[in-house]
Amino acid sequence: MGILLMKTSYSTIFNEGLDFTCALANTRGEMIACAEFCPTMIGGMPLLIQSCMQEIDMKGLKEGDVILHNDPYRGGLHMPEHTFFKPIFVDGEIMGFAVCIGHIAEIGGSVPGAFSGESTEIFHEGLRVPPVMIRREGKDVDDVWKLLLANTRTPRTNFGDLRAMIAAVDLGEKRLMETVEKYGKVVFQQTSDDLMNYSERRMRAEIQAFPDGVYSFDDIIENDGITAEQRRISVDIHVRGDEVVADYSRSSPQARGPINATLGVTMGATYNGLLHMTDSTVPKNSGCFRPIRVLARPGSITNVDYPGPLVAGNTETHPRLANMVIAAMSAAAPQRAMASESATSNNFVFGGTDDATSEYFACYDLMCGGWGGRHGADGNDAVTAINGNCRFSPTEVFETRYPITVECFELVPDSGGAGQWRGGLGFRRVLHIDTMSITASQCTDRQQLPPYGLFGGQPGGMSKTLFQTDGGEAWASAVQRFGKASSSKYSNITLNPGDRVELVVPGGGGYGDQALRDPQAIAEDVAEGFVTAAGAAAAYHGK
Repeated sequence: MGILLMKTSYSTIFNEGLDFTCALANTRGEMIACAEFCPTMIGGMPLLIQSCMQEIDMKGLKEGDVILHNDPYRGGLHMPEHTFFKPIFVDGEIMGFAVCIGHIAEIGGSVPGAFSGESTEIFHEGLRVPPVMIRREGKDVDDVWKLLLANTRTPRTNFGDLRAMIAAVDLGEKRLMETVEKYGKVVFQQTSDDLMNYSERRMRAEIQAFPDGVYSFDDIIENDGITAEQRRISVDIHVRGDEVVADYSRSSPQARGPINATLGVTMGATYNGLLHMTDSTVPKNSGCFRPIRVLARPGSITNVDYPGPLVAGNTETHPRLANMVIAAMSAAAPQRAMASESATSNNFVFGGTDDATSEYFACYDLMCGGWGGRHGADGNDAVTAINGNCRFSPTEVFETRYPITVECFELVPDSGGAGQWRGGLGFRRVLHIDTMSITASQCTDRQQLPPYGLFGGQPGGMSKTLFQTDGGEAWASAVQRFGKASSSKYSNITLNPGDRVELVVPGGGGYGDQALRDPQAIAEDVAEGFVTAAGAAAAYHGK
């Protein structure tokens, strides 16, 4: 399903970034199996499916029906992520659902690319779609298609991406029907239940190995794009025998700006963090989530109430929560933990009209950074954040699709936090606006507070976004040049031909006391250019 979606989609966020997840569910809304694409969607899938099924008339479903849904307040994550459900019938009986979640790059709203750093309500963030039938008995529901395509700046691209997602659930239906027809309904249903029960037993055994106790951690989101007020996110993880309760009740009230997480995001982030701390071979399905409960106070930054904005909750707050779970559990299993990774997707989105075709384009491009050091190994350099598992768009593809030249794309020396095991490096990218003006927006973080280290490791490097006008030499932030309230979260700035944008993403935190780092590793870092000679001398005291 995932490969078909990758190869038939139109937008780079699908065919290059792989920002989607495909899965199978049973008639109770439990996830039987999924492909390991996007962790935030994997963890958010069970609640999303079950919430949607509360509104579906199961008895009224027919073969060939396809349901579409992107409502964050109905178990979803954020509005760009559209979910398709297709019931799978065998001999007139529903055996389950083929499910596909994918990030649609342009969904209307106040800014091209959906990521408004200044949204103050959900209506600024695009078209919200409750569960509706987009195909009925194999035929398009034309009125739904008209509504969807009339509310986006890029109808042709959206049409192709939505068709690709429908093709993915069609394929899931076909393959599962073949499986049921081969082995029979009883064997299929029993095997699906057995697989989830097996995952549950495996996960309970993993949790049982942690010492009982309460493990806590706090972090700060720098601002919400509207005010400079910092927002605290806090978790208390209660381990009792073979069960875990992750309690986020101490977190700040929901923000005015778009950094709020839905309950589905918070649940997905909790699962994400715990899956990193447990055996990676445990099958990812609803069974492995059964021993884990999540408590998040409604009206808080970890469980936003309608109509609060939330588009950055899935890209900025989710990775912070997942990293916090790991940091909290590091007290129980230090050798399984890592220091903070970049924990920001650096969402820099833009759009404009192509002069040659008069067709609108929009781009949502992932830019993340370094991962944290962990016991026995340095962090990975320049990879996507923990919530994504996505790929960066190749420069050649990026320059072909958009009126931009990538003048620089390089690792940032000294951006990995020092430690016994160094944090991974962030990177710097400079974009030159070529032939036409674009409208840009951004939602990111880590421009004031760096990714943290663990067990004496040092913080990683911070992010920044700067702008240079055509013919100018000075670089300025969004606050300085455009008068925005935040340099990391803003909306609808205009960049003209000849302008440049410098995007720097954070490095990961270090793990362990830097005094214990192997001198040979330090020498190799300097020789490779990962750490400067001056940086090494300062961090490792001339070692």
